[in-house]
Amino acid sequence: MSALTRFLGDSPLRVIVKLLVISLIVGFVMSAFHWSPWDILDALRDAILRVWNMGFSALENVFRYILLGAVIVVPVFLILRLLSYRR
Repeated sequence: MSALTRFLGDSPLRVIVKLLVISLIVGFVMSAFHWSPWDILDALRDAILRVWNMGFSALENVFRYILLGAVIVVPVFLILRLLSYRR
């Protein structure tokens, strides 16, 4: 078995035929839905941007929750420390 055959997983001719058939099927489906490679790249970019923006929104919400909780937790902590310090 040659290195090329090991790399491709089959003989080069069979791999080329398989790739041609799959390319034909994918091209037909993309044509039926009026998709272009640029549409797919744009959709991928938009998905990444949405996830990126959601991540920063989530961090903003976490920061807001921390501040909201700290308004209660920090004074209670200080009061408990002062009360235990007097003992």
